[in-house]
Amino acid sequence: MSEEAPRTIDDLQVGMALTGTIKRIELYGAFVDIGLGTDGLLHISQLGRPNVRNVEDVVKAGETVTVYVLKVDPANRRIALSLEQPPAMPWDNLAVGKVVTGKVIRMEKYGIFVDIGAERPGMIHVSELAAGYVQQPSDVVKIGDEVQAQIIKINPKQKRIDLSIKKLQEEAEPERSPRHGRHQAERIEEETTDERAPTAMEFALRRAMDGSNYEYEAPFPVKGDGKRSKRDKRDRRDRRDRDYEDIFERTLRGR
Repeated sequence: MSEEAPRTIDDLQVGMALTGTIKRIELYGAFVDIGLGTDGLLHISQLGRPNVRNVEDVVKAGETVTVYVLKVDPANRRIALSLEQPPAMPWDNLAVGKVVTGKVIRMEKYGIFVDIGAERPGMIHVSELAAGYVQQPSDVVKIGDEVQAQIIKINPKQKRIDLSIKKLQEEAEPERSPRHGRHQAERIEEETTDERAPTAMEFALRRAMDGSNYEYEAPFPVKGDGKRSKRDKRDRRDRRDRDYEDIFERTLRGR
């Protein structure tokens, strides 16, 4: 409950707890007198129970209830209420790149679920738990641990939040090591060495075999092969994402 009761609609804040009286019941919800001269609407979807068909199955006229402010529109004098306390972090406050802190509440082979105060827990895939290779989540964290992570993807329609601890570690690395940039450049150069143009000897061998009657098969990637390789990787990634979506939804439904 708030320490000081609001006096006007302008004093209301999302998440504020209020005591009110059910004034009128309609098919779509109930109107609650919260003492501000404007009744708040307790919609049928905010009665704290799934699939409510009859509002009077949950609340009755004249009953005193504790409600929470869901939305406020002072200009139009509209107040949306709920019997359930809204999440500390609503969807509007979530954004890709934002750093959040939460508690590990569930652990699976493919990752962990973290309560960050949102409507649903955030998911950290095992590949996003640390900058290095992680075989299983329990090697890094355990249930009850408080972790800090960065939001890397949000899907409001599916109510899904993807987080990453690895992203934070990678961004902090340059601050810890001033030589990080040079090391990273050296690593990129090493990784691209295998994909650069063939040596003079390889060119000579290719010209020699191209001039003969033998069919030549390049021992190094050529342009067409690279396109097929990228397409194959993209297809595999798409299949992996679809499987991941399915696993994510089934896990949350089983909570």
